Amino acid sequence: MNVRNALQKAKKAEHKKAAIGSDIDLGNFTKENKEEHETVESIEDIPQKVKGTLLQVGVDSTENERAGSFLQMDQSNIYSSSNSKSIELMNLESALNKHSWLSDYMWNTVSPDADKYTAQTALRETQEGTKSGYFIRSLPGTKEVFPMQACMFIGDEAVMQTSHNIIIAEENSELHVITGCATGEDVSSALHVGVSEFFLKPGSKVTFTMVHNWAEQVEVRPRTGIRISDNGTLINNYILTSPVKTIQSYPTAYCEGENSKAIFQSIQSGQKDSVIDVGSRVYLSGKGSKSEVISRAVSHDESKIYSRGHLAGTVQGVKGHLECHGLVLSDDSMIYAVPELEASAANLEMSHEAAVGKIAEEEIYYLTSRGLTEDEATSMIVRGFLSMDITGLPPELANETKKMIDMSLEGI
Repeated sequence: MNVRNALQKAKKAEHKKAAIGSDIDLGNFTKENKEEHETVESIEDIPQKVKGTLLQVGVDSTENERAGSFLQMDQSNIYSSSNSKSIELMNLESALNKHSWLSDYMWNTVSPDADKYTAQTALRETQEGTKSGYFIRSLPGTKEVFPMQACMFIGDEAVMQTSHNIIIAEENSELHVITGCATGEDVSSALHVGVSEFFLKPGSKVTFTMVHNWAEQVEVRPRTGIRISDNGTLINNYILTSPVKTIQSYPTAYCEGENSKAIFQSIQSGQKDSVIDVGSRVYLSGKGSKSEVISRAVSHDESKIYSRGHLAGTVQGVKGHLECHGLVLSDDSMIYAVPELEASAANLEMSHEAAVGKIAEEEIYYLTSRGLTEDEATSMIVRGFLSMDITGLPPELANETKKMIDMSLEGI
């Protein structure tokens, strides 16, 4: 989409509410940084307390066993570096200057007029020239074992952080990305809007693992679209176990290619009075395309979790499965499962499984009879419930992902 069209669409949607999720008054947040953050030569140059926060969301400042790193602090792209000859990594502005063709990918899978959050992102990057976000591209026929890591960090109070990220996996390439989003210790309230667009070319594979660790009064509105070509595979993992004021995310994958595949796996632990509205949608329009959407949710305190899933099959022979399991651990909390199956062709296979309940008393009794306290027994059961197996990853990355999940579940 060209800049003029994106700007026109965004202007018309400046005040457009999102279709789902609680509404946010954008006037409560500032688009100005208290100060522009300077670039750094290495992630090791950032403050020690920030390094600790990043590590909690899987971003290692030593860059050990990482193919490259990107760090955005508030609205500033302060660091990007690739250690791999097979992957391009840079901030979006640099990528647009290097690749004139990249503008054809902008606002291709996510529309600037989807709601006021996408509109605000588009307006900032066109009117204000604030092109924040990253560009990652795996070159044709390459397979990088180590993951790229990217982090969106909010360090200023009441800031509105926007980013526009583009990921392109070229033909027959394999790419792994770990992205962590977090706030500084001194931040209590802020808004994060992340627009991410994925393009998987024929025979490519992308695994994308996102860990969120926000402050209690942070509002979060990711907007994600994915296009998958012939024999392409996406594995998307999402982990949220920290308190947040509200989050609403509904990434949409378009399995357009023959034998394309999309797998979404999410872990959500609602804490305090968090309102979590997270789901995944997949359109199966390619011959032989497949999808799985698997969710594990636990509600504590006064939290509310809306767990959504939508599979739409439009041609014969496609397969899709939705699975949502939830545990309600407080009488003041709730889980609302919304599985949707849509079939507009014959001879396809679509299924869903949803179960929400509480921990069985016999499970607690079994563990307490062996010396654990009731709280210890509950914590063990919850951690086991949330520790799902992440399928389809190389052994090294599977171990790294499990470690990230274990770190996220500490204290639950």
